[in-house]
Amino acid sequence: MHTVLFKIGPITVYGYGFMIAIGILAAYLVTVYRAKKQKIDDEPIFSIMICAVLFGFLGAKILYMITVLDEIIQNPKQLLDVSDGFVVYGGIISGIIAVLIYCHIKKIHFLSYMDLVLPSVALAQGFGRIGCFLAGCCYGMETHSAFSVTFHDSLYAPNNIPLFPSQLVSSGLNFLNFIVLSLIARKVKKEGYVTAFYLIFYSIGRFIIEFFRGDLLRGSVGILSTSQFISIFVLAAGILMLIVCKNKADKS
Repeated sequence: MHTVLFKIGPITVYGYGFMIAIGILAAYLVTVYRAKKQKIDDEPIFSIMICAVLFGFLGAKILYMITVLDEIIQNPKQLLDVSDGFVVYGGIISGIIAVLIYCHIKKIHFLSYMDLVLPSVALAQGFGRIGCFLAGCCYGMETHSAFSVTFHDSLYAPNNIPLFPSQLVSSGLNFLNFIVLSLIARKVKKEGYVTAFYLIFYSIGRFIIEFFRGDLLRGSVGILSTSQFISIFVLAAGILMLIVCKNKADKS
């Protein structure tokens, strides 16, 4: 679609990177706004976001490398390519671990900030998937439906073939997740609920959309893609967390 958005002299602005940057900025601003509305200390938010972003990208890259380990063994030069090849679940898992460690070091309450930040993570993911669409990565399977998109000069998606617009559907689901989580955060004050529902909603949406993905070289576990396999455990973790938080709230 629009791999390169525009150029300013020697500077080239790519669609994918631009949308990632917008997503991170929007996530930060929304998180600070919600913190002030909820009278939560917003000072740690910037550091939390930096930890989540840096370790998120690192984890997403590592998980991708694991899924293509056979190719890397045959061609180790792939390790030098840091421009593409990410698996979102790696970023989510490593980002959460990084925030957990940060909160422990700073002695601030982990779940309170996770409930605050995760709706904004869904918002950032929505913008990120638009970036995927502009770049042509994470493309959908071939379709003869009118609900399709055709790439003509993509470096990743097959060109001149109607494809299911998996990136745009994923983006819409993430934006919807942001809206629903924000409403839950406003209505439900029980700690951990927003975090649990993020895990539940995202894992269900990701499991379903994987059936319509066309980029098959992303690893698999049996008949499931790597992301579908991880989704099962993330869903279970979300449900378990919801039950634990509910029981804890009922006892208090």
